Amino acid sequence: MTDTTTSAPAKTASHLDLTPQESEAGLDLDQLKQLVGLVEYDESTDRFPVTGWDAIVFVVGNATQAAQYYQSTWGMELVGYSGPETGNRDHKAFVLKSGSIRFVLKGAVSPDSPLIAHHAAHGDGVVDISLEVPDVDRCIAQAKAAGARVVHEPETLSDEHGTVRVAAIATYGETIHSLVQRTIDGQTYAGPYLPGYVARTSTFTKRDGAPKRLFQALDHIVGNVELGKMDEWVTFYNKVMGFVNMAEFIGDDIATDYSALMSKVVANGNHRVKFPLNEPAIAKKRSQIDEYLDFYRGPGAQHLALATNDILRSVDELRKEGVEFLDTPDAYYDDPEMRERIGQVRVPIEELKARKILVDRDEDGYLLQIFTKPLGDRPTVFFEIIERHGSLGFGKGNFKALFESIEREQDKRGNL
Repeated sequence: MTDTTTSAPAKTASHLDLTPQESEAGLDLDQLKQLVGLVEYDESTDRFPVTGWDAIVFVVGNATQAAQYYQSTWGMELVGYSGPETGNRDHKAFVLKSGSIRFVLKGAVSPDSPLIAHHAAHGDGVVDISLEVPDVDRCIAQAKAAGARVVHEPETLSDEHGTVRVAAIATYGETIHSLVQRTIDGQTYAGPYLPGYVARTSTFTKRDGAPKRLFQALDHIVGNVELGKMDEWVTFYNKVMGFVNMAEFIGDDIATDYSALMSKVVANGNHRVKFPLNEPAIAKKRSQIDEYLDFYRGPGAQHLALATNDILRSVDELRKEGVEFLDTPDAYYDDPEMRERIGQVRVPIEELKARKILVDRDEDGYLLQIFTKPLGDRPTVFFEIIERHGSLGFGKGNFKALFESIEREQDKRGNL
């Protein structure tokens, strides 16, 4: 296995600001540096500057029920809505937030909605990884020059809350990146999401003792692509969007006795946005990537990593609400070599063992992580909960244990 890290070129005037979402969530830069490994860089020298995540847009079979699930189980807050009551006859869309993360859940209302065909093909999943940018037109000009396919040309949208400028480019499969510019002529859009959405709060009441939120930020989103396509999409992010290569995982440590995959990680300049890109590798049996591609009917977003500053409490609270996590054998925690490699972490290993939380250490620090089982009916999309303590990695020391756990679930489904 190789694990290589490439830093962005040296910048002359490094500077970081909080995004409006981060400010509203009460986060600060020191927190973000720990939560998601944020680094300083000079936006002015970036040919495709990306400020950070804007929204993760899901297509689901029933947005009304999904919105309730993400509130009651995942502790998210309903803040916006679009639907028949607001003049949108095609679909309902619920906007939910947790910390600086914004999810938008869309479900078809009209029998003629294109969302129906998308959901029939893919099931519940991510259709749009929307990114906030400081200059939509600059980004689209760069995308065109680099050969990207523009799905939506730049347009200006306005309502009583202000103005935004939006566009979109195509990526792997049917996934797109909407590009959203929220500050125009010094004025930042003040609405709940975008023009066409209205503010909406929920009648749902959290149970007594429930934490304010279970996760604060989005760390990364993993994309699964077909065999032989990983390098093509790494090059896309390098060439089109100016992303840097963070890491490469190839070899025995990213394989089990039965299945294998290859992975490379790209990130924008400030590392708010990180995309591990996976493809299957030839092995004795079918990997988790093969299973995903079969059931999602093509490439797409496999899992989202949600950053928390207290993974123990987050996991405990999520289990109370019925969230199921992948199991890890006790032998993982009892291995003396693993314990020696990990050293001291903020809680005893026994506490992690009781919750099946994985731990990994690299030259920069350590991280704690755990993965849910698939969230929907198809074995496709799932979540990772991650707590960083200096580590800028992705838990490479846990890959084998994680993949073996996934294989056990695949075998139960008859898909290994």
